[in-house]
Amino acid sequence: MNDKEILKEYIDACELVKETEADIARLEKRKVTIANSKVSGSNPEYPYNPQRFNITGSEYTYQDDVQLRREEKLILEQRANAERIKEQAEEVIVKAPLRIQRIIRFRYKDNLSWNAIAAKIGRGATPNSVRMELTRYLETKNEKDEKE
Repeated sequence: MNDKEILKEYIDACELVKETEADIARLEKRKVTIANSKVSGSNPEYPYNPQRFNITGSEYTYQDDVQLRREEKLILEQRANAERIKEQAEEVIVKAPLRIQRIIRFRYKDNLSWNAIAAKIGRGATPNSVRMELTRYLETKNEKDEKE
């Protein structure tokens, strides 16, 4: 995956990391479903002494456990992949010159149009010049990476 593709995936990767945390919390809640019930009984030996007992347990079965563990494994793999992409994108951003870092942030993180980015960059920047500046930077960076 080249730098441009990684940057495009960055925001989705960040959001996916957050979403998987919520999914894991949801799975954990399903694991601790508690059931309460009352039963009657007595001492098995003479004298008969009726008593009531509260029983607490989980409605969580072995099949539920297998299914939840499978779901959790997939979610953890999904989160690990998203974190890897997020880290790759952050490495691309950190290594870029400051102006390019700003353009990347505005374009990929803030999801601004090229017109809005040019206005924020200022100093006579046009939408096309900002777009081309980022394109050229990514192309030359990828060429350097391929040579190494």
